[in-house]
Amino acid sequence: MTTTQNEQYLPVVHGKDARTSTPEPGLVRAIGASSKGLLLAEHRMQKGWAGARHKHPHEQIVYVVSGHLLVSVDQAAFEVKAGDSFTVPGDIEHQASALEDSWVIDVFTPCRDEYLK
Repeated sequence: MTTTQNEQYLPVVHGKDARTSTPEPGLVRAIGASSKGLLLAEHRMQKGWAGARHKHPHEQIVYVVSGHLLVSVDQAAFEVKAGDSFTVPGDIEHQASALEDSWVIDVFTPCRDEYLK
């Protein structure tokens, strides 16, 4: 079966072929499969990494594969560890910092096109 689609969105991304970047010191991002409505990203943070407080219009689900993070979403602060997950609504300020080396999987909707550039 042959399908035609926009080359920007990839239905299958093999781990060895995932596009990686280091958007800031202590953070490595790998981009997984995406569509116009979804994007999967893998983030690896070094202990001591602290991301900038930010917001974006995308809804986000975070699953912690390993590690330990301190997270603030709007006015709430909480810690998450391996096996935990949480959501971040669109347009809500949030921030995370790594209390130990951490690995998370993020799913965004709609797709974060800027991650594909």
